[in-house]
Amino acid sequence: MSDRLAVGPSSTVMPGGEYVREREDSSRDRGRPAVPEPLAIAVYDNHTHLEIQDGEEFGYDQALARAAEAGIAGVVQVGGDVESSRWSAALAAQESGVLAAVAVHPNEAPGYKAAGTLDAALAVIDELAEQPRVRAIGETGLDFFRTEGDEALRAQAESFEAHIDMAKRHGLAMQIHDRDAHDAVVETLLRVGAPVKTVFHCFSGDEDLARLANEHGWYLSFAGTVTFKNAANVQRALDVVDHSRILIETDAPFLTPVPLRGRPNSPYLMPHTVRFMAERLGMHEDALCEIVNENTLRVYGSWKDDA
Repeated sequence: MSDRLAVGPSSTVMPGGEYVREREDSSRDRGRPAVPEPLAIAVYDNHTHLEIQDGEEFGYDQALARAAEAGIAGVVQVGGDVESSRWSAALAAQESGVLAAVAVHPNEAPGYKAAGTLDAALAVIDELAEQPRVRAIGETGLDFFRTEGDEALRAQAESFEAHIDMAKRHGLAMQIHDRDAHDAVVETLLRVGAPVKTVFHCFSGDEDLARLANEHGWYLSFAGTVTFKNAANVQRALDVVDHSRILIETDAPFLTPVPLRGRPNSPYLMPHTVRFMAERLGMHEDALCEIVNENTLRVYGSWKDDA
């Protein structure tokens, strides 16, 4: 999740009510790009935010329909606070193409802590984690870009460690939000023990962090940022990461891949990222899709059942 969020009204009935969020810059919506040539082998978007809209006319149902047209087999819908986590779990329970991840985002943790409600919020996440189609704890982690001050950073660290414990107790994957905090995130994982299925969401590190991920069996999830000209570090990481550790995501509606930067992102645009990565790796896109699918199902389990 890459932008500050604000709760906004919705004209679309959503699971569990009319909850929806809109980007603060939604007035700049330049229109939805066309559906790209579909992938021949359907692949999974392992991190998206369908509750966040760039306007009122494009709800989760439209997003999922277009994703299917583009060759997207399913998505992991990711929460960032109590409300969006409940929404994510509810959507996964009713949509066969959706699994859920639930968490208190690191930039939300200080607010809960200041209000005296962090423990209660974490208890809700812990309860949601018991639902069969909730397959990950996330996004959680550390963010030294947006959050400042010792007290706020302590709240982030407390929340992160609580989420790590949840992921291990429930046997779930954990999706990490790591912004300008690589060393601290790694230190925490090594000190308290990382969950078996640890995913660096929207990977922003370099080849050294990728090699460390290889060593410890962590997964790197590449978003549209890998296509950016100023993301040479992420591209070099892709070059060295073990193929058995590669995942792909959109982080929609953020981080739209080249050549569509500045337009609203959605799971149906993931073929652009897939094709860039396949070319970078010197392999056919079908081969990359097969690798990503095997990795994705290993991390999250099947979309076809509630086990």
